Amino acid sequence: MALELAHENIWFDKWRVDDAERQFYETKSSPALGLSCARQPCTGRMLGLDSQASHAGGSIGSQGSADVLNRLTKLESQNSVLTKTVSALEKTVIQLTKRLDSLDHGGKTTVSATTSTSTPVQNNKQAEEDDDDDEVDLFGSDDDEEEDEAAAKVREQRLKAYAEKKSKKPGPIAKSSVLLDCKPWDDETDMGVMEKEIRKIEMDGLIWGAAKLVPLAYGIQKLSILCTVEDEKVSIDDLSEKIQEIEDYVQSVDIAAFNKV
Repeated sequence: MALELAHENIWFDKWRVDDAERQFYETKSSPALGLSCARQPCTGRMLGLDSQASHAGGSIGSQGSADVLNRLTKLESQNSVLTKTVSALEKTVIQLTKRLDSLDHGGKTTVSATTSTSTPVQNNKQAEEDDDDDEVDLFGSDDDEEEDEAAAKVREQRLKAYAEKKSKKPGPIAKSSVLLDCKPWDDETDMGVMEKEIRKIEMDGLIWGAAKLVPLAYGIQKLSILCTVEDEKVSIDDLSEKIQEIEDYVQSVDIAAFNKV
């Protein structure tokens, strides 16, 4: 057991070191100096807080007074502007009332003046109308009747001349497009010669168009030929009869199509 304690590191004299350290610090610093030193920073801090509070209060008070002054100046300027506008409106209202009063009085006077001036004018008009009535001949005269008859004759002549001119004006020409089917006697008929003979037919208002050969049966072909005719000048029946007069080549003629142009 003793050997084990000898080997362990134990500080048995620590209390002596602690006492020496405490005495050293007590002798080094007395209690009066400690209190004064402790009080000095407290008083300094208090003084600093007081100075800051005084500065803050002064700044807040100066800012508040400046804001109040600014608001007062703004209110005074607005008040002056409002007073000016109100005074201007009062002046305009007074002027308008004066004008209305003057117009009311002036309108009455003008109405009376117009009525007074209109009465003699009306009297003059009535007198002129009476004079005109006196000058009118109720029974009339023969000269007036003769003049009316002559005017009526002139009107009739002019109307007749206008109607004649209008009737002489050429209107739109009515035309028709006709497709004719010309059939031969047999398959030995020369269709080219038949077409030439048909085109030799000339009439006022007849214009020949295109032509083609259309097969019928057993090698026989028909000639479909187109023509344009004026309805007032050319009759389709007369044209068909003239084509059928070519007996050596044409057996019959049929109208395949008829359209107005």
